[in-house]
Amino acid sequence: MIFNKETARKTAEVLLQINAIKLSPKKPFTWASGWKSPIYCDNRIILSFPTIRNYIRETMSHQIEKQYGKPDVIAGVATGAIGIGMLVAEYMGLPFIYVRPEAKGHGRKNQIEGFIEKGQNVVVVEDLISTGTSSLNAVMALKEAKINVKGMVAIFTYGFDVATENFKKKNVTLYTLSNYKSLLEQALATNYISEKELKTLSEWNANPSEWDI
Repeated sequence: MIFNKETARKTAEVLLQINAIKLSPKKPFTWASGWKSPIYCDNRIILSFPTIRNYIRETMSHQIEKQYGKPDVIAGVATGAIGIGMLVAEYMGLPFIYVRPEAKGHGRKNQIEGFIEKGQNVVVVEDLISTGTSSLNAVMALKEAKINVKGMVAIFTYGFDVATENFKKKNVTLYTLSNYKSLLEQALATNYISEKELKTLSEWNANPSEWDI
């Protein structure tokens, strides 16, 4: 779920402004999964724009405290959310850790990098939610380490039904600054897309694995 409509609109606006999100219904992208997609999202670009990264950092920090209270630690999901997670932790004056997709095969063989103790409260920061699989993998790693995961926050979600179901199954609360619906509303309002392109983009979101132009 989104924190609120105005935050969702503003976040969509800035992501489109810096091309962190690109909409291309006529020339779709191909994701690593093989899906054809009229949208591509790379929120790491945010880090290169100080004013916008500060907006994301401060908005996410305020909403974390409002929804979850102040946790003991902020955790970022590697690798995309390490940067923004660190900024949030710094703004909130909290320790920071990050979670790898899997444990390293050498050295200390850590999956969780940084210092955290059993029983501490953590909020997980993510940059992007697609199916939710990799994000929830990080949550499960923390829970297995006996860490209390209060929930997750992300910059943007595609709003897929499969992601909603995955978070529900794992009983993990997710809030996002913006989502696909808010993005399309903002893109249409600013003439970034036409009504015809809106229809195409909506059709993709309803069935992304099967969609093609």
